[in-house]
Amino acid sequence: MLIALLIAALFLLPRAVFAGLVALLIVAAGLEWARLCRLQASRAWFYAVAVAAVFCLAVFFPRSDKPIFILAAAFWLAAVPAWLWRGLRERDARALAAAGFAVLVPAGLAMVSLRPLEVLLVLVLVWIADSAAYFVGRKWGRRKLAPAVSPGKTWEGAAGGVAGALGYAIICGFFLDGIHWVPYLAAAAGLAVISIAGDLFESAAKRQASVKDSGTLLPGHGGILDRIDSATAVLPLAALISPLIKGPL
Repeated sequence: MLIALLIAALFLLPRAVFAGLVALLIVAAGLEWARLCRLQASRAWFYAVAVAAVFCLAVFFPRSDKPIFILAAAFWLAAVPAWLWRGLRERDARALAAAGFAVLVPAGLAMVSLRPLEVLLVLVLVWIADSAAYFVGRKWGRRKLAPAVSPGKTWEGAAGGVAGALGYAIICGFFLDGIHWVPYLAAAAGLAVISIAGDLFESAAKRQASVKDSGTLLPGHGGILDRIDSATAVLPLAALISPLIKGPL
């Protein structure tokens, strides 16, 4: 149901209205991130509104897109792996609050900046990579990927997720004109890997906050962040590299 609503909004709403909807989602996700940072009551609301305000400013100044996506790439490719290697700790709450801007603002901006079909193709890649990783890991997983952060993830599952993303990308590539195949497939594999980093980073944030789910907004499914953790990492990087690989859509 939620996926259907998102797709309908993505394709049917005017850009300004869709940006407003994304801003509301950022407020909801920001409240959940504030919880992971151990912010309470009014401070959590102030934080969530501040993140949404930065997003709105970025939308209002379209020339800020590329610098924001470059900063997001640096965050996900350098800062997050180093942070995960060291481990998130309770005293990292302030740094984690700053990281929330890097997690939510670029992802929201990418949803507004990319064309609707591009957003959908990226989201489906994330979903397929996540599903393939789950089923391969459950069937053949032996070696733990990050036992201190997410004990259920395995290297075999991660490889299955990348393979699933590549299979999906190859199928899509036959329907897209002007694709440069080598960078296109490299990008698909890279985005699948980054999606795992997004999942692990939110898992680490929840673990240091001693919570199972980021929130309770979606009964039976946790919070908003639990549904978009991988996408927050993948969308800004996809927006950054899409001019290098895409054909007319």
